Amino acid sequence: MYRFLCLLLCCTSLLTFAQKKNEKFQYHIFEAKGAIKIDGLENDAAWQQTELAKDFYMVTPMDTSLARNKTEMRLCYDQHNLYIIAVCYKAVKGSFVVESLKRDFNFGLNDNFFVVLDTFEDLTNGYSFGASAAGAIWDGQEADGTMINLNWDNKWHCVTRNYEDRYVWEAAIPFKTIRYRPDNLRWGINGSRLDLATNEKSAWAPVPRQFQSANLGYAGVLVWDKPLPPAGKNISLIPYALTSISKNQLAKTPADIKPNIGGDAKIALNSSLNLDLTVNPDFSQVEVDVQQTNLDRFELFFPERRQFFLENADLFANFGFATLRPFFSRRIGLGVPLLFGARLSGKLDKNWRIGVLDTQTKEDGATPAQNFAVVALQRKVFARSNVGLLMVNKQSLNLDESVHKGASAFNRNVGAEFNLASANNIWTGKATVLKSFSPNVSGNDVAIASILNYNKANFFWQWRQEYVGENYNAEVGYVPNAARRGYQMMAPNVGYLFFVNSPLLISHGPLLQSTLFWNKSGRLTDNETFMAYNFNFRNRATGMAWVATNYVQLLAPFDPTNTGREKLAAGTKHYWNSFGTEFTSSPRNRFTYSFGTRYGGFYADGTRLNLRTTLGYRFQPYVATKFSVDYNIIKVPYLQKPVELLLLGPRVDVTFRNNLFWTTFVQYNNQADNVNLNTRLQWRYQPASDLFIVYTDNYLPENLMVKNRALVLKLTYWWNI
Repeated sequence: MYRFLCLLLCCTSLLTFAQKKNEKFQYHIFEAKGAIKIDGLENDAAWQQTELAKDFYMVTPMDTSLARNKTEMRLCYDQHNLYIIAVCYKAVKGSFVVESLKRDFNFGLNDNFFVVLDTFEDLTNGYSFGASAAGAIWDGQEADGTMINLNWDNKWHCVTRNYEDRYVWEAAIPFKTIRYRPDNLRWGINGSRLDLATNEKSAWAPVPRQFQSANLGYAGVLVWDKPLPPAGKNISLIPYALTSISKNQLAKTPADIKPNIGGDAKIALNSSLNLDLTVNPDFSQVEVDVQQTNLDRFELFFPERRQFFLENADLFANFGFATLRPFFSRRIGLGVPLLFGARLSGKLDKNWRIGVLDTQTKEDGATPAQNFAVVALQRKVFARSNVGLLMVNKQSLNLDESVHKGASAFNRNVGAEFNLASANNIWTGKATVLKSFSPNVSGNDVAIASILNYNKANFFWQWRQEYVGENYNAEVGYVPNAARRGYQMMAPNVGYLFFVNSPLLISHGPLLQSTLFWNKSGRLTDNETFMAYNFNFRNRATGMAWVATNYVQLLAPFDPTNTGREKLAAGTKHYWNSFGTEFTSSPRNRFTYSFGTRYGGFYADGTRLNLRTTLGYRFQPYVATKFSVDYNIIKVPYLQKPVELLLLGPRVDVTFRNNLFWTTFVQYNNQADNVNLNTRLQWRYQPASDLFIVYTDNYLPENLMVKNRALVLKLTYWWNI
């Protein structure tokens, strides 16, 4: 581990003082010479007095030429807004491919145009704004130079108009919506377009095809003609009022009717630092989690969707690794009432970022009232890298051990990490050191992890290592492997792509990866070796065939079906081989499908067959339907009968307009012995202001008897003071 950390740090010498990759791509922006009306028309005189950005470069399928589809982009501004217009000409007249008018759509499944803005030109953090060819809106906050969080939502305005030979996207982005330094005369910027009719993705400033077109390391430069005006007083109040009716049918209790009020406030302390406040927050309108069949020994991960936790969420949530997170905001306020919270986040200057979070939950049965406090500090180093510190404190208040059985008095984590990103993004990596503090525990409470990635267009590899002490404890984090009670992990992988000149394929190639775990005594307890061959088709379909071999030594008794059946004994050893396939069809067809197969060995000399498919059809642009099936049949000798697990998930998204959405999602899961119905109507009657009607039912699968049901009516309003 020590040698690997040294290798990671030595890679910084490759980096990083290099000039910005696309420095020569500069767009000079000037104050508008007249009024701009956001209507999707190109006839405002002010647009004709701006620079024209054209000659977009192809990103995929190839990255060595100009794009075949013509795209033009213009920008200007006034005292309040940044204005953008893009004209996207169609190579195939009359064509456009979209799922629906749903907000924050899947980028790869819709014709679309968007811009990324690196307002501090740090090549790491920024914003994204765009729309599909049908006018569905996309906005997100970007972190780590490539990751866009589409759950971020803010107040801005755009209009898209579709013509036979082109579509036009026009937007006004208030300076109050984004964070920036008024005296900074340079921002990073890029415009990106995806056209599925020709299977072409393009960008104004060229981006290598192995990277996302939103990669801020390859953004061009937006040069301002003069310092920007400060955003000025920037306070937003977002109150809500709701009424909920719920009833537990099994307990046969009377219906519970609860009116409720609360709200959030967003206060810009300056143009780059924001204070979020919440009082009595309610998250009943948040989209329901997609259920998963769990055949693992460890906890599954579900992403955070609650708006209060999202702005600059990377400061907190990206610390650590996918399976070694010292802070995971879903540990707060799910299952117990969240009373209030405050969150300060943003830029102190071009190099420093800060995040401070404090929330308070209410006592609820055996769970005491608890305070959650988090402090994050990040410093940019070299061209695109950074170092960070994190402190997490969970404190129980008025703890009574006779009432709050099993609750700990406190749990704390401190950590430091170095994030590597070379100027050209070919080298990326991370090294993290964490220590926990728990009552009556000392020693072996440290976690150390590192990862190093190399990514060229046709050759890529990764090396990852973890060491987690047996007493390391992150009660506000996500560390599913902590149940191993101390382990070391190593996970290398390597792959290669052959790019071909074929009417069918773009590329194909092998991937080899292995994941190994050792216990605290240095004995191997898990090993999965996986070898695959990938196919990337010219129509954007993808396919894969794979084989794998597994070894597991159980650390605790385990039911491999997770259905409450007889458990295998701790210490038993299990070996098996398996193989399978994956395929996802071209997104440009109205009927889309994907499937996956797996067959082979399983625990206790058993076998497992897994069949998965998702079928979709869209009546563009108003209706998108999807039907998913996940079927497992498990045969193990010590069980008398095979175990069949079935997860069904039909879903319908109806978008009457780009501000009126209706989603119905049904999930049948016989592993959880439940049928769930969730239907949600959302009317965005003003920018960032919504009316929600949410209805939820849970049924017993065997007779469809209602377990419980709830109806919520919620109104939110975004009020700028």
